[in-house]
Amino acid sequence: MELSMDAALAAAKKKVKSSFFKKGIAIGLFSGISYGLYSAFLTLATTKGVWSDWYGANTAGLTALTIAYVLGALSSGINDTASAVWALIAAAGRGKLGDFFRCLNSKPGRLIMVAALMGGPVATTAYVVALKMAGSLAVPISALCPAIGAILGRVLYKQELNKHMIVGILICVCASGLIGLQSVTGNAPAGAGLGMVIALIAALGWGLEGCIAGYGSCMVDSEIGIAIRQTTSGLSNLIIFIPIISVIVGNNAGLAFHLTAKAFTSGPAMIWLAISGLCAYLSFMTWYKGNSMTGTALGMATNGTYSFFGPFFCWIILGVIFGISGWSMAPIVWFSAILMAVGIFVIAVNPIDLFRKQED
Repeated sequence: MELSMDAALAAAKKKVKSSFFKKGIAIGLFSGISYGLYSAFLTLATTKGVWSDWYGANTAGLTALTIAYVLGALSSGINDTASAVWALIAAAGRGKLGDFFRCLNSKPGRLIMVAALMGGPVATTAYVVALKMAGSLAVPISALCPAIGAILGRVLYKQELNKHMIVGILICVCASGLIGLQSVTGNAPAGAGLGMVIALIAALGWGLEGCIAGYGSCMVDSEIGIAIRQTTSGLSNLIIFIPIISVIVGNNAGLAFHLTAKAFTSGPAMIWLAISGLCAYLSFMTWYKGNSMTGTALGMATNGTYSFFGPFFCWIILGVIFGISGWSMAPIVWFSAILMAVGIFVIAVNPIDLFRKQED
């Protein structure tokens, strides 16, 4: 009788664990979906209000470099600031706002802020600029960040780079090569080649962010960590990075603040930027939660599906619903995006181990 009870308890425990694991996978997949939505809504926002003038025929006297880089950093900074507002509202609703301010001056909090500088002003701005220049082709290229993170982890921290990770990296490289070939031979937007190089910078920044933030995020509540990350990214972009890049491209810092004020008061665009900020917040939140339920490796793999969902939602929202040209993709690019997601999965998880678990 006692053995029967033990067997029943073990079966019940296994069932609960399996259900928890499957829920974690679903949450991780949602993080990839919401990141794809964030990409589409952010790009849509830059076709509305004052942005339609800046990127359209009436450029308000802005130079090509200002349009390409300052405006890219500006939309990224506003999106991350909106995302930070959503994160702080959520933290306040759960009574964690005090923890946010206490963690700012802690070692893990400072590490997350350093990581945010890599992933926010640098990587996210590069991602936005790449989206404007290369369209959907930029999304799978930026999704190389797990592969780059694995390589950086090996170089910086001597972390293991085993056979399945090497295979996954090679799959990702092949997928990005196919996308690069399409940009040269296919019906790609003008400037797609440079846009894809800039998307690679985004992947490098996010890979570096993952390496730096790994330690800090293990010691801070995920909701607080995300609030710190998004607040640091948004404010540093708006206050520091945008004026600097404005001066670099030949403007004065005053123009950067003038453009920022105009962007924040452009109602038609801010509606979509608020939505893109919400999607970005949800993506980070579900990514962290999915990691805690399935492990970092599988969580990274499920989040990496945005290499497919990004182009998919850009095509649906921008191309189909709003009728904006240039967002359709050739079959080879769809194949490459799916191949990229497979490569990310192989980097994160040894497929042989998954089959063994299913047999057990």
